[in-house]
Amino acid sequence: MALRLLLDENISPVVAEQVALKRPDIDVIGIHCWRDGAFLGAPDEAVLEAANAEGRTLVTYDTQILSELRFHFDQGIPFAGLVFIDGASIPSNDFGALVRALIGLWDREKEATWANRLLFLSLPAST
Repeated sequence: MALRLLLDENISPVVAEQVALKRPDIDVIGIHCWRDGAFLGAPDEAVLEAANAEGRTLVTYDTQILSELRFHFDQGIPFAGLVFIDGASIPSNDFGALVRALIGLWDREKEATWANRLLFLSLPAST
């Protein structure tokens, strides 16, 4: 299963739009548009379960999800992957850096198995 990205509500919808404009081959959607915004403000557990049902990897700045959903992970409840972003490395208002990092992630990891996988996003090396 190819990587399918779901950007959480703390990531501007502009980021998903820019990734899709630059790389139409990348399956990316922001939670603001996903399922007509039905999951805006929803508990992390509900978002993670719904994303798993669609095979979508959740991209978030919210590392608290790890402690909030520890029971979820400890019980082996499946999820379609989590990508965490460190705000000190990629500020949430630096859309360009975030777009580049997501495209780099896609290029490196699009064919990887994302089931139950955690990853911290970093900026791609400069070329």
